[in-house]
Amino acid sequence: MLSAINGNYPNPFNPETQISFQIAKDSYVSMNVYNIKGQLVKSLVNENMKSGSHTITWHGKDNSGRAVSSGVYFFRLSNNGVSKIHKCMLMK
Repeated sequence: MLSAINGNYPNPFNPETQISFQIAKDSYVSMNVYNIKGQLVKSLVNENMKSGSHTITWHGKDNSGRAVSSGVYFFRLSNNGVSKIHKCMLMK
């Protein structure tokens, strides 16, 4: 079984959204947010995690703590050499 992003709620969102994902086995996990240009916006997770279901909240801010603008963003979940991507939209 591969890890998966189950989606985010609400979508579109303002000012925050909850991202649900599953990890197939205990492993190092990274979850990053990218803008439409592919630029890193926010690192949400960079740690070892237990297998199972997880939920993390993104507050619509970048790594410097500044609110990001309305637009399309991508969550990228990576672990065990595999990446999954999910699209979301921030509307202000």
